[in-house]
Amino acid sequence: MIAKMYRLAPVAVAIFAFGASANAADESAFTFSGFGTVGLTTTNTNDADYVIVGQPHGATKKASGEVDSKLGVQGTYKLNSTFSGTGQLLTKQNGDGNFKPELEWAYVKAQVSPTLALRAGRMGAPMFAVSDFRDVGYANVWLRPPQEVYGQVPISHIDGVDAVYQMPLGTSNVSAQVFAGQSSSVYEHNDLDVKKLVGVNLVAELANGVSLRFGHAQGKLTLSHPAVNGLVSLLRTTPYASVGNQMDATDKGVSFTGIGASYDQNNIIANFEYTKRRTDSFVPDTTGWYTTFGYRFGKFAPYVTLSQVKQDDSNVVNTVPGGALKTAVDYVLADQVLNQKTTALGVRWDAVRNVALKAQYEHVRPDGNGMFANVKPGSGFGKDAVNVFSVSADFVF
Repeated sequence: MIAKMYRLAPVAVAIFAFGASANAADESAFTFSGFGTVGLTTTNTNDADYVIVGQPHGATKKASGEVDSKLGVQGTYKLNSTFSGTGQLLTKQNGDGNFKPELEWAYVKAQVSPTLALRAGRMGAPMFAVSDFRDVGYANVWLRPPQEVYGQVPISHIDGVDAVYQMPLGTSNVSAQVFAGQSSSVYEHNDLDVKKLVGVNLVAELANGVSLRFGHAQGKLTLSHPAVNGLVSLLRTTPYASVGNQMDATDKGVSFTGIGASYDQNNIIANFEYTKRRTDSFVPDTTGWYTTFGYRFGKFAPYVTLSQVKQDDSNVVNTVPGGALKTAVDYVLADQVLNQKTTALGVRWDAVRNVALKAQYEHVRPDGNGMFANVKPGSGFGKDAVNVFSVSADFVF
C-alpha cells in the first residue's frame, strides 16, 4: 500500500518545484497544497468485502489499507484579480481496483464580480454537503462519509460549467450554484457515464453556526455492464422484451435530490443529510439518510453516526415465467439491493498540527448484500450484522 502511495511522489515533487519557481516570481500567483489519508480497515467476516461503493475489493478479516488510503495534490494559479486556474491530482482505489493517479479537478475560474464566479472544466460534482472535500479526511470529523448516503452516487467530478452567486444576507451568507455537463467513472470494473447533467445547489450559512442545503441534479445514465447488457439483449428476443427495456441502463433518466443541515458551534458538531435517487433502469430507486452528533473535548472529538439506505423501487417488474431466464433477472435485481443500516462510533484526535488520527467502529446490518462487494454465494451473508474496525491518519500540507 505504501509503495503504491509513493508512486505519486514524482508528481508531487514536480508540482511543488513548479510552485516554488512560480512563487519566486510572484509570491501570490501560485499556491500549492495537498492532503492524504493512510488507513487500515478490518471486519469480522470473510464472506464479503467492506468497500467504499464502486471499489472492486476491500477489507475482510484480513486488514486492508486500500479502502481509505489516498493522496491528493492541488495547485491554483492566479493570473489576476479576475482569472485563475486550479488543478488537482488524486490517487485512491478506483473502480478498476488500482491506484492510478487521476485528474480530479482542472478548471478555469472568472470572478466577474464580488458575488458572481464562473467556472469551466473539470470540477467537484456538488451532489452532497461535503462534495468538494469528501476525500479530504482532515476536513471531516468522521473517518469516512456515511456510505448509505454518499454511496448512492459513485461520481465525484463533472466536466462542464457552473455559476456560483454568493450574497450576504444580514449576518448570514446565501449561495446559489447552477451547473451543467457530464461525468464518468468506473464502478466495480464497469464504465458509468452521466450525460446531459444539470443541477442546482443552494446553501445558507446562518450566523448561529447553522448551515442549510438543498441540491438537485438530473441527467442521462449509461452503465456498461456486460452481463446485464447480454441479458437485456436476450430478453428483447422473447415475448418479455418489456422486461429487458425496463432493465436497460443505456441513456436512461436519473436524478438525485438531497437536503442537509449542520451545526458547528460551542464544541457541538451535528450533521444531517436526506437523499433520494431515481432512475429509469435496473439501477433501483433509493432513499438514504444519516445523522452525526459529536462534541469536542480539547483535541478529541468523539462522535456517533446513524445511517440507513433502502430501496424504494427496483424499477423492473419481472413477468418472465419460472425458469432459467426468470432466475437470471431475479439474480440481477437482488444484486442491486443495497439496503443496510449502520451505527458508527468514532473519535478524532488532532494529535499534531495538520494531522488527525481517527478510530471508528461500525455495526452494519445489511439486508442481503447491502453495500458490500464480492459476497460469497451460499454463505448466508446478510443474515447477521458485520462489525467493521477502522483507523486512519489524515493530513494536509
